[in-house]
Amino acid sequence: MNILEKIISHKQKEVAERKSLYPVKLLEQSIYFNTPVVSLSKYLRREDKSGVIAEFKRRSPSKGSINAHASVERVSIGYMQAGASALSVLTDKTFFGGSNEDLKEARKFNFCPILRKEFIIDEYQLIEARSIGADAILLIAECLEKNQLAQLAKTAKGLGLEVLMEIHSEAQLDKLTEDIDAVGVNNRNLEDFSVSVATSLSLVNKLPDSVVKISESGLNDPNAIVELRQAGFDGFLIGEHFMKHASPGKACQEFIQHIQSIEDLLENAIA
Repeated sequence: MNILEKIISHKQKEVAERKSLYPVKLLEQSIYFNTPVVSLSKYLRREDKSGVIAEFKRRSPSKGSINAHASVERVSIGYMQAGASALSVLTDKTFFGGSNEDLKEARKFNFCPILRKEFIIDEYQLIEARSIGADAILLIAECLEKNQLAQLAKTAKGLGLEVLMEIHSEAQLDKLTEDIDAVGVNNRNLEDFSVSVATSLSLVNKLPDSVVKISESGLNDPNAIVELRQAGFDGFLIGEHFMKHASPGKACQEFIQHIQSIEDLLENAIA
């Protein structure tokens, strides 16, 4: 059993418990439930933005504690001031040290797209996402059957949420539906946790033009971001590289500035 299978097994029990503690009718009373969402896909395609989806992430199963006591308020505002296009917030507690409260806190201080980074297996979690102020949700193709993913995507769209489908291989594109707004290529091997940007580069031309293209995991080199953008990617999900610094916002700012410097040099060289 790999780590993703362990997480999903635990998530099934967790969701059942949350359903009993926080009924749907209670979630629907949230002040965020009927407020307009901010489009992740539109922000990632804005020319005045970096395309970086900056993630708030306290820990991970592979690395353990990354930044256990980070402030959501300070980090998320720092990311936005740095020029990030969007935020991603881990809400899984057991494996990543996150919570729904983290996303609510980020929503309170930021008007930008916020992705709920969670292991979604049940429509209840979509209603939950809407109630805590998320604009987009993640569906991981690796852990969802084709029909299940399609139904979750359809329900999410009905709630006004945008949908990011994460894939690890070309074969998983078979699960793509018209309700998917973005496809994220995860560069991490689930068996040994190794990462390679080559995974994204090998799949970019397989992704349809109708979706926003995002590269995920192992992105710690501005040069790689430039290469990925030139290859056709619109977004770049980065968390651990920023969160391991004392000031994630400052690390994000320097990273984005470095990307811009490389792109300016390339543009001048062509001119």
